[in-house]
Amino acid sequence: MGRWWRSGREPARPAALVAQGSASGGVRTSLPRRLLDNAVQSKATTVSAYLASLPDDRRKSIDTVRSVILANLDKDFEEGMQYGMIGYYIPHRIYPAGYHADPKQGLPFAALASQKNYMSVYLMGLYCGCIEGVSDTNLVRWFHEAWAKSGKKKLDMGKSCIRFKKVDDLALDVLGEAIRRMPAKAYIEAYEKARRKG
Repeated sequence: MGRWWRSGREPARPAALVAQGSASGGVRTSLPRRLLDNAVQSKATTVSAYLASLPDDRRKSIDTVRSVILANLDKDFEEGMQYGMIGYYIPHRIYPAGYHADPKQGLPFAALASQKNYMSVYLMGLYCGCIEGVSDTNLVRWFHEAWAKSGKKKLDMGKSCIRFKKVDDLALDVLGEAIRRMPAKAYIEAYEKARRKG
């Protein structure tokens, strides 16, 4: 992956939902092509329509995780459809600039999706910055340690995507705490700091 975010010019492709941690604990948001290539993007325009489109077992699992997210989400975030998934974002009324890659969108923070072979939770504030010489943030280190201590199934995590086949695979308390530890104001500060550094 190139360092295109430093120039502020994105390659010609849709925006994506990955926040990359930096050594200073910042957040860089971009959407890698492989995320979109592997994602099953729904055409639903509302969260209720998205949930209604899922098979019963998937709907129950997604709704359980959704409840944990909503119970721990800072009041300045909103839930809605973004990029064909249930998205949690900072709306324009709080952050008028929106997402740098697509200013019409609110600033993405998390997402929840039913993919072809698994379900996933995307946490942009928890990007594992362990590539390209970028070290993990304190929040990422805490998350991995807390998950390991939970006794749940081994964490199946990509750069910001936690994959699961059933809710029992998830450490829901750890997931909720990770969301609670990143209020909107702190997320905006980290995002802007990373954009300035870029």
